[in-house]
Amino acid sequence: MKSLIFDAGPVISLAMNNLLWVLEPLKKKFNGKFYITEAVRKELVDRPLETKKFKFEAIQVQRLIENGVLDIIDNNFIREKTPSLLNTANEIFKAYNNYIKIVHYAEMSVIAAATTLSADAVVIDEKTTRFLIENPKMIVEILKKTLHTPISINENNLKEFNNTVRNIKTIRSIELVTIAYEHGLLDNYITKIPDARKNLLESVLWGVKLNGCAVSKEEIEQIIRLETK
Repeated sequence: MKSLIFDAGPVISLAMNNLLWVLEPLKKKFNGKFYITEAVRKELVDRPLETKKFKFEAIQVQRLIENGVLDIIDNNFIREKTPSLLNTANEIFKAYNNYIKIVHYAEMSVIAAATTLSADAVVIDEKTTRFLIENPKMIVEILKKTLHTPISINENNLKEFNNTVRNIKTIRSIELVTIAYEHGLLDNYITKIPDARKNLLESVLWGVKLNGCAVSKEEIEQIIRLETK
């Protein structure tokens, strides 16, 4: 069966824009499973439930879990593979003679789940993890600019990680809301203001960007041109 594995970031982006509800119709159109790992569930539900600020968002996510929109995947392979992936990824890039921690446990659990399920894609907004999957050399350039020092690479670890993720595709919340727009799921928000459709699309694209989705202004403008021409 087709499947997508969600990191916490895209779910948070949707929640902060009052768009969590689009996951259910998107799942029906996808005709497959939407999964989160146990580590991601803790980030989305357990931890925010302990706060005042994000408790309502956590309750909304829990409702999606209880209603079967998001399924939790947790097995021995994921629990054993995740620490290994975490150690490998965090010992690839080195500066000032120290390895740089660039990823977190929950993100690596998503990759572990994707490999065990042969998932169609992982849904992840975080730029570093996405570049690590798609184009790790970009991380070197980012680290150079950020740390103002040469970056060395553990080629063995990079190769090992690349071998794990070579068949994994990534999508972001920006693609999710664009697909929702294309399928008319957001039509209830169309108003009588000038250029209503363009303004609607622009608003949701910038909404997810400003809530954590790594997408450039140029990408947003290109999506708007393509979708509203």
